[in-house]
Formats: sequence, C-alpha cells, structure tokens
Amino acid sequence: MPFLLALGSDGVRKSFRLLKRVTSVGRHPDSDVRLEDPAVPEHAFTVLREGESWRAGAVDGPFSVDGKRKDACVLTEGLRLTVGHTELTFSEAGDVALPAEPADAPAILRRLIRFSATLLKSRDADALLEILLDEAVALTGADRGLVLVLQEGELVVRAARNVSGQTLANARHGLSDTVLGKVLRSGQPLLVQNALADPEFSASASVVDLQLSSILCVPLGDAPPPFGLLYLGTDRFRGGFDAQVLDLLTIFAAQASLLLQNALLLDELRLDVRELRDQLQQHRYGELVGACEGMRDVYRRVDKVAPTDITVLLEGETGTGKELIAREIHRRSPRADGPFVSLNCGAIPETLLEAELFGHARGAFTGAVANRPGRFQAASGGTLFLDELGEMSPSLQVKLLRALEEKQVTRLGDTRPEAVDLRVVAATHRDLSDEVRRGNFREDLYYRLNTLSVRLPPLRDRGDDLLVLARYFLGMFASEYKSRARGFSPQALAALRKYAWPGNVRELRNRIQRAVVLAERALLRPEDLELSADDASPVLPLAQAREDFQRRYIEQILARNGGNRTRAARELGVDPRTVFRFLEKQEAEGHPVGPDEEPA
Repeated sequence: MPFLLALGSDGVRKSFRLLKRVTSVGRHPDSDVRLEDPAVPEHAFTVLREGESWRAGAVDGPFSVDGKRKDACVLTEGLRLTVGHTELTFSEAGDVALPAEPADAPAILRRLIRFSATLLKSRDADALLEILLDEAVALTGADRGLVLVLQEGELVVRAARNVSGQTLANARHGLSDTVLGKVLRSGQPLLVQNALADPEFSASASVVDLQLSSILCVPLGDAPPPFGLLYLGTDRFRGGFDAQVLDLLTIFAAQASLLLQNALLLDELRLDVRELRDQLQQHRYGELVGACEGMRDVYRRVDKVAPTDITVLLEGETGTGKELIAREIHRRSPRADGPFVSLNCGAIPETLLEAELFGHARGAFTGAVANRPGRFQAASGGTLFLDELGEMSPSLQVKLLRALEEKQVTRLGDTRPEAVDLRVVAATHRDLSDEVRRGNFREDLYYRLNTLSVRLPPLRDRGDDLLVLARYFLGMFASEYKSRARGFSPQALAALRKYAWPGNVRELRNRIQRAVVLAERALLRPEDLELSADDASPVLPLAQAREDFQRRYIEQILARNGGNRTRAARELGVDPRTVFRFLEKQEAEGHPVGPDEEPA
C-alpha cells in the first residue's frame, strides 16, 4: 500500500500509509497526515487516488517538487515533495528504509473519538448506518460499503454507500455470498486481497461475475451468530486492502456495534408499537377493546339497539365492562347529547335508594332540608344506567316498574308526579330468570327490563382479547406513571393465559396497574402480577364439564320458554321426560329448576 515518508528539519522520520481515497496533509490536529513542523500550513495539500495513480493538490499555498513550486502533481515512486521544513517522499515499494508504522496513532485515536461522539448524537438506525459506512469507506479507501442485518435468518441490506456518500441501488447484486456466509458462520473478520486469485473464492459465481478484487468483511456484534455484517469492496487489482486495514475496520465495527444494535432494537420496538396500535385499533369498538366472537356479537347487538329507545338489560359477571357497554349505547343513540347518569343499586342502603332514584321533597325525612331531584330527573333527556339491579328489594321494584311504564316519578315525601324522558339501561351479574323462579325478582319487571338483553362474555372466554387488553393497560399505565415497564416476559404471558380471572377485566386492569407502579424491569414477570402456575384454573373431568354445560344450556332454553319444560324439550329435540329426569337430578343436588309440570 502507498505511503508518505516524512523527514523533518530535526531529523525525525515518520511513515504515513495512504489508507483513504482522499488524504489530508497539514499541521491541523484533524489532518490524516499530521506534520508537527510549525512552517507547514494547517491545511497544506491533499493526496487523491485516481484509479491506479495518486495526485497531490495544494490547499493553503503551493508546495515544492524537486525545488519547483507547484499547485498539483502526479505522485510517482520516489517523488520528493517539500512543504515548510519537511520533506515527504512518495513510495509504493514493499521495502523501505524507514520503519513502517501502521498509521499515525494519535490521528487514529482522534478519529475514533470523533466517530464515537458522532454515533452518540443519533439514535436513528438509518443515520447510524450511514455514519458507519461513510467512516469505514473513508478509512479503508474502499469503493463501496454495505451493512447487512440478520432478520428472521436472512441477511438484509440495510444501507449501501459509495465513496462519494451516495446511496447505492441494487447493492445486493454486488456482494459475494461466499464471503458473507463464511463470516456469518465463523463470526470472525475476513480479508480477501485478491478474490479472483484466491482458491477458496475464485470458483464462486459472484466473484467471477463481478470481477471482485479485494474484499473486507467484519461481523457486527460478538454473539454467535453476529446480528449483522459490515462489507467493503474494491474492484482495483492494485492498492487493495491489507491486514492493517482489516484491524482498523474491526476496531471501528466493534465501536459501533453496541450503539447500532440498540438503535436497531429501538427500530423494532417502534415497529412493534405501530403494529400494536394498528392491532388495537382493529380490536376497538369505541372505548371497548376486544374482537373475540363473543364481543363481536355484543357489538352487533349494540349497533342495532342503540338507535332505538327500548330498555336494554346487560348481563354478565362482575368486572366484564357492563357500564362501558351502557355508555357506548348512549354514545351511539339519539340521546348522545343528553346526560348519562349511573347508579349502583347494590352500593346504596335500601332506605336511601328510593330517594336516590326518584328524589325527595323537603321534610320527607330527617336531614331533608330542601327539595332534591333523583337520578331519574337528572337523566331526563339522556340515559339512566342502573347497575346491579338484582340487588333491589321487591317493594322498590314495584315503584321502578311504575316509573318505567308511566314515564313519571314521584319524589319521596311528595304527591305530585313529574314526567321524565329517558332511556333505561339496566345491568346485573345475577341470573334474573333464576331470581324470578326463586321469587326474588318480579316477573313483570323482568320482562319490562328484558326487552332486549346483551350478555357479556367473561374474560376467560375471550381468547386473545386477554393479551390485547393486557398490552393496552400496560401502555396506558406506563405512560401515565412514567414507568420503565414496556412488555411482558414469556412466563408472564403464560401466567396471564392460565389464570381464571374471576374478577374479569376489572381484575386484569388492577393487577397491571399495580405491577406497572412497582415495576423494576422493562418486562413484567409473573411475580410482578402476583400470578404463579398455581393460579391456573382447575381442569374439570370431561364428564363433569359436559354435565355443567348441559345444565347451563337446558336452563338457558328453559328461560327462553318461560320455564315451560315441554316447549324447551321440543326445542332441544329430546323427549320431555329426558328434561324432567335431568332437572330432577339437578334439583336433588341443590341446583334450581323451573316450575313443576307434567310431561305432555
């Protein structure tokens, strides 16, 4: 490889290898060939490689060649060039009188420091790749450089640049697959000084077709296999790469690997976030999240019932999101501009519930110092959501039925009725048809409320909705609390799936909220969620599971037929006596059954 031999006026000799396409010479600290001579300008001249020849061009004043002042000249073997009090000799010979040094060590160190500082300023993977390639091409004097990243077992070109800093198109065509494969398998840097003459690579189709001459390829990252490769090539048969250049490139690659890998991981995380947002958008229905078949059926029913004014009964276990469904019905209804008023009937003492519902007049009871409207009046023009309606006493059920039928309410302690214009959405976690059979709930009120019912599936029956909801809550709380939590470990995902979730979505939300607040890692573990393998729902014997399903299904068909076992048996396609015997067995075991009826 060509070099300049510098002889100062103090007799000190130095050797500088010309490693780049353009090499700067001068007194400036950033010069590739730095001369300590005070008489040398900061930017004296540059050495430019043009094909197989080298040319010197003055920058800050002319230099002398054999005593003649010149602004430019072609460098030939043994040519002597003087700048300031320093004489430089150009040589391409393999043996020289001066001891050959790999390069000016302080200059390489300064370049490494600048390179690291530049990398630290950017977190964008594409920008880092361009910085790495431009620096590597300039350092080695390559014609082109590429960075390839291992994605799903395949090497993908992430960046390709030439000596002018331009992006290369169709760069994959100019690569030696043989070289790439060897470095990827071994994880060791590779130098091919003359690929056409190398017996290991000369038979490669890509080497022959592309007439490749000198190749450098170093791994990015030290884990086997590396996460990527840095590939540099030149088509010149003279002035190719050598072992020293390979060492320098390996140092630069090691310096960049950690930052580059982090940037690529950030890119993947950003992509995952975009995909999760798209997935979440596909799983959203207003403020509701979920797209399992059970929830899609709920959405279809809401779409149909929302534009009407009929009363809706929401059924489902505690924590399944009945109030969210009620709000969605209101939001999609013609009453959306009116108020949405909710009341949990199970959270208010019986003595106060009537006043909460219908209001009270002044003096109606101790402490009633003024007239006060109830929830019915407050919801006029909008929607009234009555949660846990099954907890209401029979006496109050009568008054509620009258209010629904007459669209009038009378305040406690008053005699004058007030007209109200509202829609009622009721909800309960109880089986109201069962409560009717037990005599705990009025049948006429049940049919008045159950104009149309919507049953919400429990979380354990919602399949992948569980993980979609978990990630949704994690993102929401991580942003709210500025938490470092960003995902779930594989063990946590398995624990989430195994747990029975008796508290449904409400329990999931609370567990994740608590875990995010206390999180010490980016990935939540089962113990962060207070879950373990012992929390998995028990597996029922097949016979018991079949019997439980059969009982629930028969009771559902009975409820649809008003408790008439004969009609239920007809719909089920079985002999009525089969239904009678089954229900008698359930009754003996303590399960409720419908009214007695002789088989037809």
